[in-house]
Amino acid sequence: MPDETWVEHRRSGDREVLGWVRPQGDGYVAVDRLGRDVTGPVDWLEAEAALEELGLHWLGDLWQLTREDGSVRRVRLVEVGPHGVVAKDDDMNAVGEGVVATYELPFPAPPSLAPFAGDRHTLDPDDLP
Repeated sequence: MPDETWVEHRRSGDREVLGWVRPQGDGYVAVDRLGRDVTGPVDWLEAEAALEELGLHWLGDLWQLTREDGSVRRVRLVEVGPHGVVAKDDDMNAVGEGVVATYELPFPAPPSLAPFAGDRHTLDPDDLP
């Protein structure tokens, strides 16, 4: 969880939070919305630039979640922030009343949540909810 030394960095225009800048040693570290370090210690302006360059589009990408039993689920992020991370099975934006599994993860997000490594254009029936 961010402490009082972490400073929110907001995108100009809509003021959406891109992440945080936190002090480390003689420098600052850029931290993304998942609570993961984007840079090592750099100067303040470099940390801000790294968050600006990263943006938020990556949050809408496909992700994979490796569960405790070793199974890997294709997921989308639903909520991200210091309160935690919520992912859901990728239902390909289906409209209907089907129940989709959701996964509540801590902040920072664990390494078991990673960018999707498979072919995003191929649907594996074992990966469907």
